[in-house]
Amino acid sequence: MDFRTDFKPLTVQPEQIEQISFEMINEEFGEHSFTAEQYPIVQRIVHASADFELGKSVLFHPDAVQAGIRAIRSGKKVVADVQMVQVGANKPRIEKHGGEIKVYISDPDVMQEAKRLNTTRAIISMRKAIKEADGGIFAIGNAPTALLELIRLIKEGEAKPSLVIGLPVGFVSAPESKEELAKLDIPFITNIGRKGGSTITVAALNAISILADQV
Repeated sequence: MDFRTDFKPLTVQPEQIEQISFEMINEEFGEHSFTAEQYPIVQRIVHASADFELGKSVLFHPDAVQAGIRAIRSGKKVVADVQMVQVGANKPRIEKHGGEIKVYISDPDVMQEAKRLNTTRAIISMRKAIKEADGGIFAIGNAPTALLELIRLIKEGEAKPSLVIGLPVGFVSAPESKEELAKLDIPFITNIGRKGGSTITVAALNAISILADQV
């Protein structure tokens, strides 16, 4: 096997790496129908995943971006389905406007209630979340059952989130949960198919928070 011994790493600053990456994304992405306010979110999703097919599968409710910006600027809470979303999100930009990122899935009362009802913690966490953080942004990237439960609560009039970022990954229930979300007349960001995940949800949320930070 032939290994290169003359390789010299390219030394650039993080900002330069991001700029170069975005230029490459713009060049390779090609024509699209995303609006000027939607495309920066898609761009960051592609940047996080290196997956153009995923980026092109993203769907937006017409009010999604502005609803997310308003929610962050007004200090609404962000509810994440799992800690990975909470850890990856840019908390200072959320907290700057008075908001915070909440995760309920590992709360003792959620775990106890899930065991009592023989159901998932993701489902119970959404039931708790709408009592403590309704009107906020719900960012779901890992648990399709959380998204399906949130959709049920919305349909029954029990939940009124300002924005749902629903991008769970998986083979079981993930595509179906996103299809159901896209049918709702509420602000949402989702995508078609199995792809997604916490990293992708973080990318979308961080893109919204960047836009909210701009004057």
